[in-house]
Amino acid sequence: MRNYEDLEVWQKAHALTIRLYQITEDFPRAEMFGLTSQIRRAAASIGANLAEGCGTWTDLELARYVQIAMGSASEVQNHLRLARDLGFLDDPAFRASTKALIGVRQMLTALLQTLRRTRKSFDSGSVLAKSEKRIANSETTRVTS
Repeated sequence: MRNYEDLEVWQKAHALTIRLYQITEDFPRAEMFGLTSQIRRAAASIGANLAEGCGTWTDLELARYVQIAMGSASEVQNHLRLARDLGFLDDPAFRASTKALIGVRQMLTALLQTLRRTRKSFDSGSVLAKSEKRIANSETTRVTS
């Protein structure tokens, strides 16, 4: 288990979520339960999935939650584009939010790659250990026969 607050990607995702909450304050009231809610929930989901993943025991489980967080980041990106195209979000706010979101997605991708490399190294070590055990067992069998 890890402390999710120590992850730089969680810190960036959290800051982005706060910023998106502020930006969506200016959305039309009619969108409170529509696009406003969708953007807020998807943005909050990025950090929430990282936190949940850090509460698991294995890198494999954490990797699954990182992938879910990546999906939420893609959802936010889609909703931001829609908000801009509907005129709820001006171009400078769209560009700044998208830039921050792309940074978070890149960090999520890097974290996922690190977790996968760690997993592959661990798996390779496990296979090597098993093969070494087989060799040791076969040599023991030959010596005792």
